[in-house]
Amino acid sequence: MTADSAESLLERARGLLAEHPVLDGHNDLPWALRTQVSYDISRRDVSRDQSAHLHTDIPRLRAGGVGGQFWSVYVSCELAGDAAVSACLEQIDVVRQLAAAYPADLRLALTAGDIEAARSEGRIASLMGAEGGHSIANSLATLRALHELGVRYMTLTHNDNTDWADSATDEPSHGGLTRFGEEVVREMNRSGMLVDLSHVAASTMRDALRVSEAPVIFSHSSSRAVCDHPRNIPDDVLEALPRNGGVAMATFVPKFVLPEAVAWTKAADDNMRAHGLDPLDTGEEGMRVLRAFEEEHPRPIADAGTVADHLDHMREVAGIDHLGIGGDFDGTAFLPAQLEDVSGYPNLVAELLRRRWSVEDLAKLTWRNAVRVLGDAQAVSRELRGRRAPSVATIGALDG
Repeated sequence: MTADSAESLLERARGLLAEHPVLDGHNDLPWALRTQVSYDISRRDVSRDQSAHLHTDIPRLRAGGVGGQFWSVYVSCELAGDAAVSACLEQIDVVRQLAAAYPADLRLALTAGDIEAARSEGRIASLMGAEGGHSIANSLATLRALHELGVRYMTLTHNDNTDWADSATDEPSHGGLTRFGEEVVREMNRSGMLVDLSHVAASTMRDALRVSEAPVIFSHSSSRAVCDHPRNIPDDVLEALPRNGGVAMATFVPKFVLPEAVAWTKAADDNMRAHGLDPLDTGEEGMRVLRAFEEEHPRPIADAGTVADHLDHMREVAGIDHLGIGGDFDGTAFLPAQLEDVSGYPNLVAELLRRRWSVEDLAKLTWRNAVRVLGDAQAVSRELRGRRAPSVATIGALDG
C-alpha cells in the first residue's frame, strides 16, 4: 500500500469517526489521577496536552474521534471491604470532578439518551464502570448505591477472585459464580447496571450468560482463539453473545492481543515483583524498571493490524452487532504501535477500512452497539423493577 493510499484511508477514517465516534468501554484515567496526583486534577489539566504523563487528555480524545467514554472507577485487589468501597467512591468523585471542571467538553451520561444528547451537543459522554466486584464488599445495597451514583457497569472480578466469582487470572475456587454471585447478576439486571465479563474466568462468563436476563458486555477483552490468554474470550462464549444481545469490546493491551507478548510480559512482571513493585505499577519507579528491562529484552510490538486480526475473528464468530472497542488506556504500561494513546483510533479504523469493513459495520463497532446495549439493559431494568423488589440476599445466607 502506498503512502498516499494510507493517508487516504486515514482521512476516510477521520471522516467516519466524525459521524460515528468511538464509545470506548474502558479507560483508567481516574486511577492514574489517584496514583500520580492524589486526585488533584489541577496538577493534570486534561484540557491540555498531558502526553508526558497520561495516555488521555481532551485534545487527544478529540483527535481520536472519541464521542463517549466509560471511565473505569477501578479498585485494586489489595483493597477489600470498606476500604474498597471508599476507593470506588473516590474514583466516582474524580470523574464527577472532571465533568464539572470541563463542562464544554465532558457530559456525565447515565442513559443511552444521555449519550446521544452529549453527541448532539458536541461533548464527550462520560460514563462510569466499576472494575472489580470487590468494590461492593459483598453487599447488594452497596451495588444499588453505586448505580444511584451513576455507575453503569461492574466488572464481576478484577485479577483476583471475589468471594462469589472466579477471576481469569486466579486459581479457581468457585467453579464460576456462586449462588450469591448469581444473585449479584440478577440484581444488576434489575438495577440496570451492565454485567461486565472482562477479567472473569470462562466458567464465570458461562454462568453469567446463563443467569443474566439483560445483555452483558466485555469492556476490554479480545479473542482467545487469536491470542491464547485467559483474559480473552473463548469462541463458545462469543458464539453465545447473539442470544444474549451482548457486546464484546476488543482491547489494545499487547499481552492480550499479541501471542509473542505473552511470555515477554510474564518475564517483565516477574522482574517488577523482584524489584518489590506491582506489575501494574505505572508510576515513575515502575516505568523506570520496565524501561530498563525492555532495554535488555526488546519487547514484541503489536500494531493496529494486530487488533484488527482480533476484530476480524470476533466478527466472524459473534457477528458485527456484538462488537465494540475498549482500549484500556492509562491502565497498561505498553500499547500497540499506532495506538499509543487515545488519538490513535483513526489508525484502527483505517486498517479496518483497508480490510473492506463497510461504513455500516464500522458505525456499529465504534458507536451503535455500545449505545444499544446500555439502552437494552435499561429496558430490561424497567420491566424487572415492575415485578421484582430489591434483593435483600446476603452472601452468608446463600453461600454459607
